[in-house]
Amino acid sequence: MLKTETPSTQHTQLDLYPVEDLVDALIDDQAQAAHAVKAAAASISAAVAAMAPRIAAGGRLIYVGAGTSGRLGILDSAELYPTFSWPHERAVALLAGGLGAMFEAVEGAEDDLSRGAADLRLLYPAYNDVILLVAASGGTPYVLGAMQAARTIGALTVAIVNNAGTPLLGGCDLGILLDTGPEVISGSTRLKAGTAQKIVLNTLSTALMVRLHKVYGNLMVDLQATNAKLTERTVRLTMHATGADADAARAALEQCQHQVKVAILMLLKNQGADQAQALLDQHDGNVRAALQ
Repeated sequence: MLKTETPSTQHTQLDLYPVEDLVDALIDDQAQAAHAVKAAAASISAAVAAMAPRIAAGGRLIYVGAGTSGRLGILDSAELYPTFSWPHERAVALLAGGLGAMFEAVEGAEDDLSRGAADLRLLYPAYNDVILLVAASGGTPYVLGAMQAARTIGALTVAIVNNAGTPLLGGCDLGILLDTGPEVISGSTRLKAGTAQKIVLNTLSTALMVRLHKVYGNLMVDLQATNAKLTERTVRLTMHATGADADAARAALEQCQHQVKVAILMLLKNQGADQAQALLDQHDGNVRAALQ
């Protein structure tokens, strides 16, 4: 039996717990997710190193999953544009059962291997694409179908699974095993298995964006100012990076459509917006290199 499906030997009387003990048990079990991710750090690092050159060469991030795993992929893909100005068309997610399954479970869809392959082929995957295949079981047919389709054209396949010795781990170019073990509620992988997957997806995409110069120091300098909160964030980030006051930061940002990277160069190198943008372009969006 898969570890994630094995009934836990802890908390076998969970339904009898008083609410305080119930909450403590659930929280303590979730904490194991971070330990499982930490144990997989070497595999995660290898994945980032392999992903970066393909994405830098124009590839896409394509997430594939079913149920909770698929929804987590959609979430990660959706957040890359506002956070890092990553183009929507270069972060695409496939969910068994279609986007409607984001809100209403379509449980049988995960068993369709041919549909997984067909859905991926509809995206016309290419060599430089990175396919992130997420499945707690490590053997979800829909995800396996997508993996097989991806392998035929040489796209980089990365498995994120919670069970050892499974088809996805064996079939992908790179595997990230999150050994979260049995769930406190047996088989409910929306719990710590899903939490571990979320941490890994956050780590992979964020590390990738750092390598692609979307971050200066530890500042999120390539965000999209799409609302009032984010507009104010661009001001604070520009002030922090340059030492300028709020008025100077706002003035620079207004001249460059609130592009923090450009505003930083404008203020630190005393340049106009067009000059700063050209300098940034010369250095592939790398603020640190442009400043030097």
